[in-house]
Amino acid sequence: MSAVHVLAMITCRPGMRARVLELFKQNIPKVHAEKGCIEYEATVDLAGFGAFQMPLGPESFVVVEKWASAEALRAHAAAAHMRDYAGKTKDFVASRKVYVLTKA
Repeated sequence: MSAVHVLAMITCRPGMRARVLELFKQNIPKVHAEKGCIEYEATVDLAGFGAFQMPLGPESFVVVEKWASAEALRAHAAAAHMRDYAGKTKDFVASRKVYVLTKA
């Protein structure tokens, strides 16, 4: 199987994005240390890009991930540090949509 791509669209409760991103950044070293992690980062709107762009808005961000395999992604989802991160952020997140993708 080819690499697995993930786009996780996160919308935070009003005024909470900075706090969620702070907690996300604290968790990054643990995720990068996981077997099969190729890419894992939070992204936000690029300011001033123009009419071409459909902005996420000030309360949202997208986590861009790439994993070596579906098994690596499953292990990531079950990792203790991810449960801990979810617990720390649950009251600050309004919605989370996760898209798991592979090459067409």
